[in-house]
Order: sequence, then C-alpha cells, then structure tokens
Amino acid sequence: MMENHDSRFASSKSQLNSGTTPIQSTWKEYRLLLYSALIGIVGGLGAQLFVWLLNLAERLLLIGLAGYQPPEPGTLNPQSVIGPWGLWLIPVVTTLGGLLSGILVYTFAPEAEGHGTDAAVEAFHFKGGKIRPIVPLIKAIASAITIGSGGAAGREGPTAQISVGVGSIFADIMHLPDEDRRTLVLAGMAAGLAAIFRSPLGMAIFAVEILYSGMAFETEALIYTVIASVVAYAVNGLFVGWAPIFLFPQTVHFTRPIALVGYATLGIVAGIVGAIEPPIFYGIRDLFRALKVPNHIKPAIGGLLMGLLAVPSRKLFPPGMVGFRRP
Repeated sequence: MMENHDSRFASSKSQLNSGTTPIQSTWKEYRLLLYSALIGIVGGLGAQLFVWLLNLAERLLLIGLAGYQPPEPGTLNPQSVIGPWGLWLIPVVTTLGGLLSGILVYTFAPEAEGHGTDAAVEAFHFKGGKIRPIVPLIKAIASAITIGSGGAAGREGPTAQISVGVGSIFADIMHLPDEDRRTLVLAGMAAGLAAIFRSPLGMAIFAVEILYSGMAFETEALIYTVIASVVAYAVNGLFVGWAPIFLFPQTVHFTRPIALVGYATLGIVAGIVGAIEPPIFYGIRDLFRALKVPNHIKPAIGGLLMGLLAVPSRKLFPPGMVGFRRP
C-alpha cells in the first residue's frame, strides 16, 4: 500500500513539475485516437469525391469523346460498349488526358508526378510527413483525368498520396509535431485505401508495412491505422454499401484437392511477375525522364503510345480482357 501511495505521489509531483494536469496528460496520450477517427471520416468522404471525379472524367473523355464505355470491374462476363467511331479515337483521348494531367502536375505540383505510393513513403521517411496542401488536390484531378481518359493507372497510388496529404493537412491545422504527423499520415493512407478498396483490415496493415522493403512494420501506428480504416470503410459504406468489390462466384466449389496444385502454381507465377514488374516499371519511368522534351509533354507521349497499343489489343482479345477501367 505504501509503495502504491508513493508511486501516485511521485506521478502527481511529476505532473505538477511539468505543468500538466491529469486531464491534459490523458488527452495528450489518447488524442491521436480521436484524430485517427476524424481522418477516417474525411478519408471516407474523400474516397467518394475521388470516385466521383473519376466517373466524371470518364463520362466526358472516354465515353463522351471516344464513344467507348469500358466494362464494369468485378463482373464475371465483362462487356464493353464501342461507339460509332470504333476504337480509333481512343489514342486521341489518351493523349489529351496525358497532356492535361501533365500540364496540371508540372505547373502546380511536380511532386504529384509518378506513382503516389512512392511519394507517400518518401514523405514519411524524409519529409517528416509534410506534404504541400495543393498536392492532394492536383493529384486527385490529374489522376481522375488520366484514368478517365483511358490511361494506364490504378487507384492505389493516387489514393495513397491524396490520403497522406489529408493527414498532413490535418496535422498542420492542429499544429502537431512531426512524430504525430507521421502517424496521422499513415492513418490517412489507411483510411483512403480502405474506403476505395473496401478492405479495412488489409489496408490498415498495408499502410504500416509498405514503408519498408523488408519484413518490417511501423507497429506503433497500427492501432491508429485500424481505427482510421474502419471508420473510413463505414463512412464509405453509407454511400455504396459494405459488400466487397470482387465477389466470389457462388457456382464455384472446392471438391478436388488436386486443384490446390493449380492455385500454388498460380501463386508462384504471380510472385515471379511481381518481382519482375517493378524493374520494368522504373526502367520505363527513367526512360521517359531522360527524354529531351518538356515534362508537360511526356505524359501525352505515354498516353499516345498506350492508346495506339490498346486499339489492336482490343481487336485481338474479347471485350473485358483488355480494358481501360481502373483495376
């Protein structure tokens, strides 16, 4: 009893010496939990805004100008709609989308260039989690134009950088130190990705493990990423429901153990492709960076090449096998 009394006395004396009350001390310890929940709300709403921008750009560019409506993602028998001009306007639209996004990015926020996940990791490790407020806005608009025009881009990278920017802006508003900012940056990333992909637990873990190339995790931030991702998933579900994006066909049943060999083979092949793809991606990126043309024009060149390659591929493969829809 005397030891407990002495420890409480020492704790109270320490708080008095530091000038903080028990309420202030408790608030300082648990405030990030509340902030993570708030970021989750913003992340869920931001995901809806980003999807709205994607759909708007697609209706204006790919559907409106090229007359091509891509198949819906997650369907078993995807079917596309081809307009009266066929597929030949697709290269025009992809080039236009690349040009518009290039002008936006390199004029207002050059750091929004490239894969957003890389930028998010760089901000966490080397910039104290700081991202200029204009970056999320430019990244959202440029990515929507790129994807909506049929460009080869997905949702993961843009969403990661946009969500990280939201966490950084929130930390600026609350005047938080860099350590707390870096935590909220991860919470923002988890929130945005959980809302987009409707996978709260997976994205909470993804946000703390994507930071390192090896088997390392930012374990101290996991509780905050879980809170943010679950809240964002719930908020997003109010608009689109809580069903997963990809549904497993009810007609598929596991009855033969020999099928596990095929799944294992698929996993091996996927692992090999996953190991090969990054060097190819960064090699192409470095090649484009070395081109002696203005940076504003480079995305348009990439869009033109992608569009020209897409036209024959759409003729060689059935509808839905090669699409322009975000994955």
